[in-house]
Amino acid sequence: MSGTETLVPYLKEKKGDEQEPTIIVDSREANTAAKIVKGLRERGVTVEIKALQKGDYILSDVCAVERKTVRDFVYTLTHRYLFDQLFKLKEVYPKALILLEGYLPIIYKFSRIKPASVWGAMFNLAKNGIAMISTTSYKETIDFLYVAARQEQIVEKRTPTIHPIKKVETTSDAQIFFVSSLPNIGREKATAILKSYQTPLNALINVDDWPKTVHGLGPKISHKAKEVLTTPFRG
Repeated sequence: MSGTETLVPYLKEKKGDEQEPTIIVDSREANTAAKIVKGLRERGVTVEIKALQKGDYILSDVCAVERKTVRDFVYTLTHRYLFDQLFKLKEVYPKALILLEGYLPIIYKFSRIKPASVWGAMFNLAKNGIAMISTTSYKETIDFLYVAARQEQIVEKRTPTIHPIKKVETTSDAQIFFVSSLPNIGREKATAILKSYQTPLNALINVDDWPKTVHGLGPKISHKAKEVLTTPFRG
């Protein structure tokens, strides 16, 4: 929206004969969030359930939503894969966003995750262009998805479209993906590690030296990575 536009088109009430939007919902999300699917249908939304590679709700050809409860979001911070999922989603949906559902101050109740880590993760997503929406309940989530879909489809005249997510195509992509999967690393730090050590193997062999050679990596991060790399697997 340019500086000369207003919010008026987004605030107009629906006309009686106006078409309702269509939302494409991931099949796994539909199974775990049946109340949301039911609520959308009750609002008149046409819900199409598909197996999506990434994202939970597709609102247009440029907008997709990943929904997480606050608890799930905090849990994923210890696994790092959330960031890679969202960055890949944004590559094909420029207006990709994450919807946090639940009581956000509950982050202060978690003993394993410091609130600063949660705020840091939110900032990292924001600075990479991934918007964040907060709702307190599934009912608010339904309201948001409905209004957002209407804006995309009725106001912006866009159609919900499934775009295939690009798979890892180059050796460099695969290397970054491999290193970024380690705890507390992620894509940005993985790139810095690879620039310092050239190969993943060389980086792993010299994991103890990461704090000395890679800016922003402290001993806690290198110690956790070493623990993952050297601890015998117990399946």
